[in-house]
Amino acid sequence: MTTTPQHRQALCRRTVLAATAASAGTLALTACGDDGGSEGETAPGSGPIAALVDVPVGEAVAVTTPNGAEALLFRSDETTVAAFSAICTHAGCGVQPDGDRLHCPCHDSVFDAATGERLEGPADAPLPPIRVRIEDDQVIVE
Repeated sequence: MTTTPQHRQALCRRTVLAATAASAGTLALTACGDDGGSEGETAPGSGPIAALVDVPVGEAVAVTTPNGAEALLFRSDETTVAAFSAICTHAGCGVQPDGDRLHCPCHDSVFDAATGERLEGPADAPLPPIRVRIEDDQVIVE
């Protein structure tokens, strides 16, 4: 069978679309797993992720959760720490700490470091929260 350049291009587009759809389905099924947490929260495992002294008041820092996922911590005062997934809700890129904001360098989405809410950019959803607490001068994933 002889294929024309237009036929090969259509086949390539279909292959890319099929692969993209299959990947999205896999991600959706993975995200639907029962993590025992509240709706909208990630499943990072439990245990310590940072010493409280390593999270300056008013700033965000990048950390790794006990199960190896990338996360961001923000300390709003001496006794309050918030944590969020470091995966952008727009295209899955890595979000980076930027003072009291969280920035995705891929498409310039910006999130509030204290709440995870979207402030700017193409992302239309907040960063998923991670439940943490302070115990014995450590930030612990619950």
